[in-house]
Amino acid sequence: MVTDKLDAKIYALVKRHNGRGVFTEQELRPETDLDADLHLSEDEARSLMDEFFKQFNVSRDNFSLARYYPPEPPLLTILNPFRHRRRVPEVPDFTIAMLIESARAGRWRYK
Repeated sequence: MVTDKLDAKIYALVKRHNGRGVFTEQELRPETDLDADLHLSEDEARSLMDEFFKQFNVSRDNFSLARYYPPEPPLLTILNPFRHRRRVPEVPDFTIAMLIESARAGRWRYK
């Protein structure tokens, strides 16, 4: 739901980075998650965020893409039949609402 010009610009930015294809057309909402819902790769998210920080003059302090895209374990760890159960890292939400709120604040608001 777009409420003002800032929101519209952020939705347009996300839409541009959401790829091209039949299955990429979906309604964007504040709660839309860039990773879980849009399935942006880490490189796509990095590109989007680089443009976001520049276009909206938002400070990148406190922002770490690794928080939302944690590193994958090495292949040998995954394939090792003797390894103990691997704890799956909990990844926080990474939503359009977060971009809107941060653009309004002029800084990344989430740690």
